[in-house]
Amino acid sequence: MSLGIFHVPTPLNEPVKGYAPGSQERAGLKAKLKEMAASQVEIPLVINGHEIHTDKRVKVVMPHDHGHVLGEAHLGGAPEVKQAIHAAMHARQDWAAMPWEARAAIFLKAADLLTGPYRDILNGATMLGQSKTCHQAEIDAACELIDFFRFNVAFYEQLLKEQPQSAPGMWNRLEHRPLEGFVFAVTPFNFTSIAGNLPTAPALCGNTVVWKPASSSLYSAHFIMKLLREAGLPDGVINMVQGSGAAIGDPVLADGHLAGVHFTGSTGVFHGMWKSIGNNIARYRGYPRLVGETGGKDFIVAHRSANVDALATAIVRGAFEYQGQKCSAASRVYVPSNLWPRLKDLLVAQVESIKMGDVSDFTNFMGAVIDKGSFQTQKTAIDEAKASNDAEILVGGDCDDAKGYFVRPTIIVAKDPKFRTMCDELFGPVLTLHVYDETKWNETLDLVDHTSPYALTGAVFAQDRHAVQQAVDRLRNAAGNFYINDKPTGAVVGQQPFGGARASGTNDKAGSLLNLIRWVSPRTMKETFNPPTDYRYPFMNAE
Repeated sequence: MSLGIFHVPTPLNEPVKGYAPGSQERAGLKAKLKEMAASQVEIPLVINGHEIHTDKRVKVVMPHDHGHVLGEAHLGGAPEVKQAIHAAMHARQDWAAMPWEARAAIFLKAADLLTGPYRDILNGATMLGQSKTCHQAEIDAACELIDFFRFNVAFYEQLLKEQPQSAPGMWNRLEHRPLEGFVFAVTPFNFTSIAGNLPTAPALCGNTVVWKPASSSLYSAHFIMKLLREAGLPDGVINMVQGSGAAIGDPVLADGHLAGVHFTGSTGVFHGMWKSIGNNIARYRGYPRLVGETGGKDFIVAHRSANVDALATAIVRGAFEYQGQKCSAASRVYVPSNLWPRLKDLLVAQVESIKMGDVSDFTNFMGAVIDKGSFQTQKTAIDEAKASNDAEILVGGDCDDAKGYFVRPTIIVAKDPKFRTMCDELFGPVLTLHVYDETKWNETLDLVDHTSPYALTGAVFAQDRHAVQQAVDRLRNAAGNFYINDKPTGAVVGQQPFGGARASGTNDKAGSLLNLIRWVSPRTMKETFNPPTDYRYPFMNAE
């Protein structure tokens, strides 16, 4: 047993490496990319520390070169889920009993390993397997995941310090217990950092986890698991079980020991999970905690006083970095008529200058969309705009999946502010823009608020401070992360806690204390030092 009141190292955001020509980090990453691309890996399930191989396997390929196989992944089903739940429940007591600082040390070590020997590995895996450029991989797979590990430890210490007051003669204490059961972590393809955070945040708080990574990000998930095991994570604490949503999700949600779900993915899938849990509610030992970050139709709204150069850059970066496959990516823009002529020329020039292709070529700004399904979604939207009288393609519009799933960055100008691509989530490099009458600012704010069911991120561009304040007030519930004169992407752990409401999720703010609160079940303890020995109260005495 540890004796001491410990303080974790003060977390600082991991500096982003530049990968400039001639730099040591550029040479190291290029060498790692070459090495990883030249070999194939086998990706097993990991249950109770054991690598599990199954008869059902899928090839893992590069989105930007879908003929290039990176490895083969083994897929699980109900039998493997049962094993994973058993392993999590078996490991639960010892993991919860481990001193909090010992658990914290594992994730602090993981952060340090990721700053060093694993940085090129995880960046390389994210680039090759998810078609991220070196910069997008660096801010995600390295920096943000390091920040999650370090900041979550500090937030957990802060949470443990939350204690009640005590009156004379007693001592009140608050114990922050893990949940009673296991947590199901379901992670998306688009952020390696989210894939690392969703299982580890509950685990830090003493929970054990069944983790289902997205099928299109199994390559990087494989190396996350290796990183955690090298950092000293005990067997059974996090069990990685990959497979189809139904094959893994259905038996997990049917298990009576389910204590929580940590989810990032589509709104439709989260709706289905919530419904299944509701239908199964009587079989659970407790009410499962549901934490979800789901879809988005993120906006930029510009006032007639906006800086046009800054607006153009925010649109291009916000919409097209990582092929628009960020939960926070700008996908609908409202432009005042007075700014449109100049903004139009800037957008066309900037988008036409964008270079896309193999992410191993560091001169590319964009790679490919994640898979054939996404490619078809973008192509359908573009074809619809081309055929419509209510919209036109301003720039882009070309799609080619011969070698990789490439969609040119595309801007649709919609005459109708409720045109489908202004409303529906596409999750790709297709942005829709509507030009409004510059005198109808208030009406446009209402339009922004009511067009989409989502409320994840949004941005306002204005030099007029009164207009900024109007947007802040009128769009209060339209975005969980709101940006003023900046693109709606790029939230940093410890600086901009991330999450949205409405159809965008439960807004439990990953990268903050607010998220960790969801993974503990407090117990209040009152100790009385000199308890009464007579049931009668003084007011009962005779006059």
